Amino acid sequence: MLRIDCSKSEGGGQSVRTSVAMSTVIDEEVYLTKIRENRPTSGLSRQHCSTVDAVSTITGSEIIGNYVGSRELIIKPGKKHVYDATIDFRNAESISLVLQAVQLAASTFDHTLEVNVTGGTNIMWTPPIDSYQQVLYPLMSKMGIKASVEIIKRGFFPDGGGQVRAIFEPVRNIRPLILTTLGKLKKISGVFCVQHLPTKIGEQMAEGCYSVLGEFCNVEIENCFPHGDSKGACISLVAEYENGFLGSNTITIRGRSAIQSGVDVATDLLHIIKSSSTLDVHTADQLLPYMAMANGISMFSISKISRHLLSQMNILETFLNVKFNVEKKGSLYFFTVIPGEGQ
Repeated sequence: MLRIDCSKSEGGGQSVRTSVAMSTVIDEEVYLTKIRENRPTSGLSRQHCSTVDAVSTITGSEIIGNYVGSRELIIKPGKKHVYDATIDFRNAESISLVLQAVQLAASTFDHTLEVNVTGGTNIMWTPPIDSYQQVLYPLMSKMGIKASVEIIKRGFFPDGGGQVRAIFEPVRNIRPLILTTLGKLKKISGVFCVQHLPTKIGEQMAEGCYSVLGEFCNVEIENCFPHGDSKGACISLVAEYENGFLGSNTITIRGRSAIQSGVDVATDLLHIIKSSSTLDVHTADQLLPYMAMANGISMFSISKISRHLLSQMNILETFLNVKFNVEKKGSLYFFTVIPGEGQ
């Protein structure tokens, strides 16, 4: 049984999500201790428990200690896979965080997995489902991993009620991702969504984006006015290059104007573009497990190293025979991921 101290590195939910999925990937029991020990509220949150339940549902794994506040968790991987699953949250728990673990756990499945999830599609501090469509899944496709997600209903905090349908094809061979250069910028596009709020909010968000990016590059922003159960607004941008994608996103919050939200998300994307990094930092930590399992060496660069990324490196080195080389040159960090060359 692998024993993992979850207080190391980022010390948050990333350790739990990756560990519960990787336990099923390598088919080995895992004992997690000191879960979120360094956080103001230690132990598992409702979001973490839901993620663990979701992985258990599709893999048939036995879980011990999965309750809110628990600081220890035992995962006993199962062999009875479910290929058509429905996961229904009664609040705005992040669908994207659940899918992170589910799609990783399903990477060894023999058949296509279809998952229907109800919850939050656009939540503060978590990747929006839009970023999966725009950035993550297109990059995974370059690695030979076929994944897709359809947004049926939008779900904003605190009411949730969003619905998505995700499909994960069997993974036969993971190709390395070599992003030493992105090549030529092809276009910047995006989508803004306004649900049960004045239409002008979306128009102002787009105006803020155009004010920053309009002179830099042609920008195409799609208008979306869905009719879900919750209320909110969001915008998600992607810079598409010859060899890759960079993304940035935000949702509206009280105390910040819609125009400023548009300015902020566009400014963030422009900063990433001008940094010359080949991945945005949030996408990097989501792709790292697949790079660690790839059939060859992957390479990329980022402008900063997040705590989530550090946590991923620490956890993956526990589960897999992989080595991460990191070299700083100027303002960038250059990563080389070498499977089969671990400790």
